[in-house]
Amino acid sequence: MADNNHLCLLGLIFLSSLLTGVSGVDDDHVFISSGEDVRLPCNNALHDCKSTTWIYNRFRDSAAVELIGLGIKKDTERHERLSLGSDCSLNIRNISTEDYGSYTCQQWIGEKKDEKQEPDARVYLHVLHVSSSHTEISSGLSVTLFCQLYSYPPVSCDDWIRSERIQLFWVNQAGVKSDSRYQISSSSDQCMISLNTTLLNEDDNREWRCEVTHRDQVKTSVTYTVKSSARADTPTEPSHTKVAVISVSVAVIAVLLAAVLWLIWRKRADSDRGTGEAAVKDENDDKKTYETINMDTPAAVTEHERTDDVTYSEVSSTSKKPVKSLKDHTDTVTYATIR
Repeated sequence: MADNNHLCLLGLIFLSSLLTGVSGVDDDHVFISSGEDVRLPCNNALHDCKSTTWIYNRFRDSAAVELIGLGIKKDTERHERLSLGSDCSLNIRNISTEDYGSYTCQQWIGEKKDEKQEPDARVYLHVLHVSSSHTEISSGLSVTLFCQLYSYPPVSCDDWIRSERIQLFWVNQAGVKSDSRYQISSSSDQCMISLNTTLLNEDDNREWRCEVTHRDQVKTSVTYTVKSSARADTPTEPSHTKVAVISVSVAVIAVLLAAVLWLIWRKRADSDRGTGEAAVKDENDDKKTYETINMDTPAAVTEHERTDDVTYSEVSSTSKKPVKSLKDHTDTVTYATIR
């Protein structure tokens, strides 16, 4: 009887090991927000990563893409954002909504690395992303915020959420999941929850947070901060302070402009005065008259030689004026008297 019990126990242990091998390693679910970095664990890694291969599927029926082959990165679109950890985990930087899907870690052994060791380790990556219905928002505007979970479910999103107990919530700054100011609606087909509200002045810099829970545990969240592009109470009119600054600036510019104009006028006036004085001086110089008198007196004679005396005098008058033409020349007048 004891031998039979031992045989039954050994049979149960063997069956358990077979079931574990068939079912494989438990699948992991990793939740991350867009824009962050993520680490995907490899739960079947060996002592080194030279046998590790990571493959990726975005959709159930899509072709698998090899990201890491035997420990070496492949040349893919995400090549620069991928790295292999020392524990053979897959690291992805700056997660986007294009990165969600199924990631499988495989181990290839043998001399030629052509024997796949079972079981595979699968990781489902879920990406949470928030967007707004408006790029520019202001007080009084009705805004809708969309929070969507990008996933790779083996079934429809609705069934998968119910089976895995995944839920999406909008939470305000006080941590309250419901508020009379906003309306919540959800779409199970797209795994999305939306928040609609009409913004007030005090909503500037207000935060709303979208959370995702898996089996009642918060996995990740995305915070959306309201940044108003314009305030409703001052839509386009400048404030009194701005008006005062503009007025002072205009006044200063006007004073500077008047000073510059006065300096220019003063400089021109001084220049005109100097030109006039020079012209008067030249004109006075032109009015000067020079006269030359030449007298010829005969040599003394004796009484016996005295005859009628004849005296010659020559008077020349010269006026210096600018010669404007051939007709304009230095006037010379000569007067002669004969006695």
